[in-house]
Amino acid sequence: MRGAQAAVRVTCKRFLKTKNPDGRLPKPLFACERMALLVRLLCLQPSIELVAIFFDRPFCRLYCRTLSIRKNPKAKNDMPIPILVLLEVLIVIALSRLVGLAFRSIKQPQVIGEIVAGIMLGPSLFGLVAPDLATALFPAEAVPFLNVLSEVGLIFFMFLIGLELNPKYLKSNLDIAILTSHVSILVPFSLGSLLALLLYPIVSNNSVSFTAFALFLGAAMSITAFPVLARIITEHNLQNTKLGTLALTCAAVDDVTAWCLLAVAIAVTRTNSMLGALPTIIASLIYIGFMLTVVRWLLQRLSKHYNRTGRLTQLVLAGIYMGVVASALITELIGIHLIFGAFLLGAAMPKNAGLTRELAEKTEDFVLIFLLPVFFAYSGLRTQIGLLNSPELWLLCAAVLGVAIVGKYVGTYVAARVCGISNREASALGWLMNTRGLTELIVLNIGLSLGVVSPLLFTMLVIMALVTTFMTSPLLELTYPKRLIRLDISEVSSEDLELEASPIAGSSEETAKKLLPTYRILVPVSNPSTQKGLLQLAVALAQPAAGMGGDDLQSAAVHPLSLIELNEDYAFESTPAEADRTIQERRWKLSELIDSLELPDARKFVHPIIRVTNDVARETAQIAQIDRADLILLGWHRPSFSSNRLGGRVGQILSNAKVDVAIFVDRNRETLNNLLVPYAANIHDDLGLELALRLLVNSEERRLTVLRVAVDGESGNELSYEFQRVMEQLPVEVRSRIETPIVEAAEPIQAVVAASANADLTIAGTSREWGIERQTLGRYTDELAVQCHSSLLITRCYVKVRSHLASVLPQR
Repeated sequence: MRGAQAAVRVTCKRFLKTKNPDGRLPKPLFACERMALLVRLLCLQPSIELVAIFFDRPFCRLYCRTLSIRKNPKAKNDMPIPILVLLEVLIVIALSRLVGLAFRSIKQPQVIGEIVAGIMLGPSLFGLVAPDLATALFPAEAVPFLNVLSEVGLIFFMFLIGLELNPKYLKSNLDIAILTSHVSILVPFSLGSLLALLLYPIVSNNSVSFTAFALFLGAAMSITAFPVLARIITEHNLQNTKLGTLALTCAAVDDVTAWCLLAVAIAVTRTNSMLGALPTIIASLIYIGFMLTVVRWLLQRLSKHYNRTGRLTQLVLAGIYMGVVASALITELIGIHLIFGAFLLGAAMPKNAGLTRELAEKTEDFVLIFLLPVFFAYSGLRTQIGLLNSPELWLLCAAVLGVAIVGKYVGTYVAARVCGISNREASALGWLMNTRGLTELIVLNIGLSLGVVSPLLFTMLVIMALVTTFMTSPLLELTYPKRLIRLDISEVSSEDLELEASPIAGSSEETAKKLLPTYRILVPVSNPSTQKGLLQLAVALAQPAAGMGGDDLQSAAVHPLSLIELNEDYAFESTPAEADRTIQERRWKLSELIDSLELPDARKFVHPIIRVTNDVARETAQIAQIDRADLILLGWHRPSFSSNRLGGRVGQILSNAKVDVAIFVDRNRETLNNLLVPYAANIHDDLGLELALRLLVNSEERRLTVLRVAVDGESGNELSYEFQRVMEQLPVEVRSRIETPIVEAAEPIQAVVAASANADLTIAGTSREWGIERQTLGRYTDELAVQCHSSLLITRCYVKVRSHLASVLPQR
């Protein structure tokens, strides 16, 4: 074993010393030599050796240095600190993005994944699995530089939080919010102070006063993360509901109160007495008054300047950033902390929509992508889960977690119920206020830096912050499911509102079906400016039921669905106020699209739905199920990284939606008078026939060809019994416009492609015969979608028993 390890070391050292005649670095090892080393290393060495051999010279140098550290732990890292810090930042950003995206895939805030990524880089995981490599990559002498970057990131992040703290959140239900918010602070703060009696002798020491310790622990228990809560409210489309507005107001009041408590705790910690903290508190109050009067007046003039120019110049932006840093320095000199000054300036900024948006967009990308992950990594390096090395300590951690959850939830729930809030909404509000997230991490790092929070308690509270934030979304969904959330009531038609008020919810399924429109189509519209043809087709499909069954609104409904996807955490666009602005803008575009329809009467049953989501495909399927849609009509799109037309979101909706789905490939035909339906006797083609009949009975100019293909002399597929029965009941003038030819061809797809040259619209099911089956032997196929000459409607049937064919028949 030792001989093999020595051989590996000798080979690497020889590789490092070798130079080409021109003095350049040597080429990589020959393949055979690298393979031999790989076999040895897989058996004998950890992953750092693989990195050293299979990459370039700097990594080999790092490998040899790691070996020397193993032999001599006191050996110093000779890599220049700037290079090492840049390497650390590179690793931090990459890992935080990857883990953050992984957490988003399980419907959790991305920031939780980024915090976990930071913990993974610390002694809790990386330092445990590969301690030598962790020491080499994150030596003690480089940590202060990460601290500086994280402090800068925190300053500007707190400025963004203050910038997003809109006073309009404090205008609705303020009396209820003040009582609920303060009780939700008082209860966990009191329980945290009582818990301090138990924890102080175990996790603290005599250098920290009990008063400071109890204040910090109480503040940590009572904090609510306004940015994460606002994001969750937006993603669940609660911002315009009573629950959402109340939660935002409570969180805003909670934020202001909690920061004041934290400032007092910091002042007491630094002076080590309540009396000694009075000068700091008085100076802080004077500075707050100065910021909210004189500085706010100056910033109002800046807002007027922006209204005149319409843009934020680099000079003005430099002045604002200088103000952020100056305000942070002043609060540090006063004796509280840097972050308060940055938060105050952000809160004092006038909430000019254009100025705020542009300032946030210019600031947040670099802060959130580059600086904030460094803060998470710095926090992770200080988090040592290994300190919880006994059952007693894990019990204490559970006690901390229990006090935090119960205190916040019970305080919020009881106060909300006293104020007259319903049981379900009070419970949902309690889970929302339990969100702690990044704000908690900021508080904990301040406490650890001041020495009032020990590394052991810091680890317990980090676990508490992660658990309470992680559980918010699932518990909110359980308590207040999406079927109870009506996003934009103004978007819902009066008929839909009457349906909601009617006994439909408690009636039988049969009664519910009678009350609902006979045919409802959901039309996801990603770009209103380019999808007029899609909506026009939806109206044409729904109109037969509207035209033949009396009252339009009771017999058909078309819902253009516009989903606004939130891609990033803490982005300014994800704030409820900005989401409302985006929704209004999208509503205006959809209204323009509806007004441009060539059938003015059809606008009566076209009602748009606009929602915010973080998963378009999943949300579309859920809305279709909740709204009892009969058909989802999608526009075709080409995936970015694939040639498969039925992949991406279209493929996800095809796979997950529990209703019939049709995908429209628009060739920009002016009319859809000649319809072609290739028929292969399956449920997907039956759906295509149904849609074709709907189009046919709506216009006297349309003609339908039901094409059956005979392969190798076999007879063509027989039409279904239900279709034949419907054909018999159609009026003669409609039946005379239907043809059912049988053609012989070796390849059914080519026969359909040839026939499509004489059609305006081809309607084909997702079957193997037409080359558009969802999956064939592991390969996706869409040959007809590529070669078809006409516009194409691809149908996928979910409801195996057709129940809508009779609805296309004229009423006699």
